[in-house]
Amino acid sequence: MKEYEKKRWWKVVIFAAAFLIGIFSLWYTRTLVKGLAIQEEKKIVLWANATKQLSLATDETDINFLLDIIKDNETIPTILVDDKNEIISHRNLDSAKANNPKYLNKILDEMKAEHEPIKIDYDKANNRFNYLYYKNSNILNDLKTYPFIQLSLIAFFAIMSYLALSSSRRAEQNQVWVGMSKETAHQLGTPISSLREWHNLLRETDKENQEEILKEVDYDIRRLELITERFSKIGSEPILKEENLDLVIEKSIGYLKNRVSSKVDFTIDIGKPGNWAKINIPLFDWVIENLCKNAIDAMEGNGSLRISINHDELHIFLDITDTGKGIPKSKFKTVFKPGFTTKKRGWGLGLSLVKRIIHQYHKGQIYVRHSELGKGTTFRIVLDAV
Repeated sequence: MKEYEKKRWWKVVIFAAAFLIGIFSLWYTRTLVKGLAIQEEKKIVLWANATKQLSLATDETDINFLLDIIKDNETIPTILVDDKNEIISHRNLDSAKANNPKYLNKILDEMKAEHEPIKIDYDKANNRFNYLYYKNSNILNDLKTYPFIQLSLIAFFAIMSYLALSSSRRAEQNQVWVGMSKETAHQLGTPISSLREWHNLLRETDKENQEEILKEVDYDIRRLELITERFSKIGSEPILKEENLDLVIEKSIGYLKNRVSSKVDFTIDIGKPGNWAKINIPLFDWVIENLCKNAIDAMEGNGSLRISINHDELHIFLDITDTGKGIPKSKFKTVFKPGFTTKKRGWGLGLSLVKRIIHQYHKGQIYVRHSELGKGTTFRIVLDAV
């Protein structure tokens, strides 16, 4: 559930970021467009004044400066008309179409709709004047449409990111379900196999010696009940009680020792007795069992497994060390992800469940303390002491 909430939060972050980028882009582009429009208006007014002065020029007037101003306009489309609305000249229009009067009239109508004309008085005595019409440059028009293109791209990538996260979540859920089913089979495998062997042994044993076997059968039946209890606690908040970890570990290892390869040498090292912590025994026992079984698999059923318990004033430290094949340093965090396994028949969920039980339910920590390829691995669990 926590992982789901995390992914849901990331979806919110993605869409919030896309929205903020879009708003900022619109605001910033609008500011640029406004500034550029003002500059173009100033430029066209200057151009109109230069045109007016050029029309009033005498033989003694230096027109080079005026011509430079007029030539400087290479981006803003303009049309100059007389007082009878007849087109006198034009600039920065499509040269291939400019010879067509229909095209010029169409552009003129667009200019009239876009901006107020600039009136150029060149003969006040006879009340003669021209009008200069203009429209936004292509750069300004492109700048106006740019944010919408950008928003479309942002929306596209936001949707793609959402679909990718959703797909990733579905894939992870599938891994979890497959892993859970394999984990269930794995959990049930040990007591069921044990019960089958005890059943065969009972057939061959006389009644006087059956008491010890029945005691072991009772252990396996209780083990099945424990497995059922474990799975029933997934997804709910377990009740934690103050427990002596020394006794919990000894009992858990005692059960495993009689049901795994005799070539595995178990050692329990209690540095300081009296390691008390708040735990849920069925779930914590599951953690120990998964870590130990992973260690036994890594050693291929032949090696040394050492469980060390120690504490200081605030914490309890539980180390599980094997002499197996080890884990590459690059995989120290990956091993706790659902679906990760190095075994051909791996369940890929054991260490993920272990981390969930320790982090979420017991508010502790678990990590790979040390590992060396070909020599072994040490997992460390840290819990609050009580």
